[in-house]
Amino acid sequence: MDSIVVKGNGPLKGQIPIAGAKNACLTLMPATLLSEEPLTLTNAPRLSDIKTMSALLESLGAEVSSLQDGKVLALSSHNIDNHVADYEIVRKMRASNLVLGPMLARLGHAIVSLPGGCAIGARPMDLHIAALEAMGAEIELKEGYLHAIARGGLKGAVHELRFASVGATENTVMAATLAKGTTVLKNAAREPEIVDLVHCLRKMGAQIEGEGTSTITIQGVDRLNGATHPVVTDRIELGSYMLAPAIAGGEVELLGGRINLLAAFCEKLDAAGVSVTETEKGLMVARKGDLIHSVDVVTEVYPGFPTDLQAQMMALMCTADGTSVLEEKIFENRFMHAPELIRMGANIDVQGGVATVKGVKRLKGARVMATDLRASVSLILAGLAAEGETVVSRVYHVDRGYEHVVAKFAGIGAQIERVKE
Repeated sequence: MDSIVVKGNGPLKGQIPIAGAKNACLTLMPATLLSEEPLTLTNAPRLSDIKTMSALLESLGAEVSSLQDGKVLALSSHNIDNHVADYEIVRKMRASNLVLGPMLARLGHAIVSLPGGCAIGARPMDLHIAALEAMGAEIELKEGYLHAIARGGLKGAVHELRFASVGATENTVMAATLAKGTTVLKNAAREPEIVDLVHCLRKMGAQIEGEGTSTITIQGVDRLNGATHPVVTDRIELGSYMLAPAIAGGEVELLGGRINLLAAFCEKLDAAGVSVTETEKGLMVARKGDLIHSVDVVTEVYPGFPTDLQAQMMALMCTADGTSVLEEKIFENRFMHAPELIRMGANIDVQGGVATVKGVKRLKGARVMATDLRASVSLILAGLAAEGETVVSRVYHVDRGYEHVVAKFAGIGAQIERVKE
């Protein structure tokens, strides 16, 4: 099993190219199931989760070709000959549930295993099910699989999500593109990845309005065509690398970054004493002074502070001047990185969904274990600010969401390497 070894070595300088968004690409890929014509995705990230989704689509009969060293995905679903999304593939990644809406819309039936993913809390399917049932689907859970059928096809409906779930919004919007009549989805999620999905679906011939707001209206059409679409910049990868110069010092330019992708996050960085300025190529990030100031953080649905950047922000707060309070409101069990940071000398107290972090002068390198995708990067970031050597194990988590993570950190001067144990 591989580990990543990090040695704190002071200020960082250089550029990091930001990849296409994992969460956007994993949403766009199932959209191929809505059409018999080819869908081509450019600016695709090269990640293990993308390979998992490719395997799932291929198991259903789709064709997936990885071109230009994985940066382009060519997909075709002209011959879908299987309607069962098998547990052995779906269990690896929760985004696998996004085949449910497209298959119901185009085929009229689907059998999809309940999904898996990181152990950071429950990812219930009830919101997806309620929305699809409002559109006329009949869904039954049997032996760990959702058996769904739409007799006579899906029908437009007015439905309000109980929670602004990203996945439920994506599944519902895709399903509604081929439903008979008009669907109005209220309390819809507003994330940039959903806006990106709608832009792609519109290129395919879908009639959708309201993306980026809490109400999305979809007028069903008889069929969708093929399209070529670039995957939006990964705002979570962007935010993660923005924290490198904040933690270690120096000045780093994030190529392809935009403040509007992470406005709430950038506001917190500014309050913490980190400068973020837009350049012709992206964002330049540097400390304003010698100290990082403590700030309080509450994770919220977009456009609030992203839950996917909470672990990384905690790493920054570990050496901040003062005490910060981080409240996690999206997922339970998302402070599993805290005990690992404590091993490095951090002063963190976790009570339920609230973590209180008292800044220390310097972290100390230690052997730590990644518990999930975002926690893995928080430990690498902490290692940049630590005295001595930090060894992060179970780094297969990081491969799910960050391409060439060692090379990108090394490119800005970090002392980092991947080793086999």
